[in-house]
Amino acid sequence: MVNSSPPSRSQGSFRHAGAADVFVDLSHEIVSGATAYPGMPQPVLTDHISREQSREMYDPGTEFHLGKICMVGQTGTYMDVPFHRFADGYDLTALDLARVAGVPVTLVETDKQTIGPECFAEADLRGRAVLIRTGWSRHWATDTYENGEHPHLSAEAAALLAEADPALVGIDSLNIDATHIRERPAHTELLGAGIPLVEHLTNLSLVPEQGGRFTAVPIKVAGLGTFPVRAFLGYSRWA
Repeated sequence: MVNSSPPSRSQGSFRHAGAADVFVDLSHEIVSGATAYPGMPQPVLTDHISREQSREMYDPGTEFHLGKICMVGQTGTYMDVPFHRFADGYDLTALDLARVAGVPVTLVETDKQTIGPECFAEADLRGRAVLIRTGWSRHWATDTYENGEHPHLSAEAAALLAEADPALVGIDSLNIDATHIRERPAHTELLGAGIPLVEHLTNLSLVPEQGGRFTAVPIKVAGLGTFPVRAFLGYSRWA
């Protein structure tokens, strides 16, 4: 017998006996009209086929929703890969999943606006997802978030990280570079070394100091160097 009852709509109740039993969502929500990178077109979410329209296409009791979204790649929490900065860099289709899925985390916390190399002096970096916790995400969707005073890497810190060869680098700020100048040394150094970047992270205050594994995977689009991700961290509370 086929069970025709609708599935449960409860949220957050699913559990499985895997390596991680706690998941922390590190992504901002994308909603119509907010928020893309400052100065970029804001996302527009609309119906392609509404539920009401679908009722005319299917038998009674059967309906669907097909949505449509128009947005730039720099919307919400997103990843940059080398093609974003370099014409000959790899695009989203060539992204090595080993760099962005289930990667052990090194969490670096700082309250500096200009984050120097000393912040990484004692950190385990090679092959890690280096997540920089600044607390700036608390200003998300406010004028303060994009006022140009956001935390960012210094050129020296970017060079150190590029040499250390982490799997990726993420930050809970507007941009990993300063935006009041026209140079972008962090993008140049890190993307030039083939290291993906994740910007506009959130909830890094919930990331444990040790034991977490980070995942942030964009969809596989040819010819793009930036796209939103669902970034999250998984860890075992019993580890």
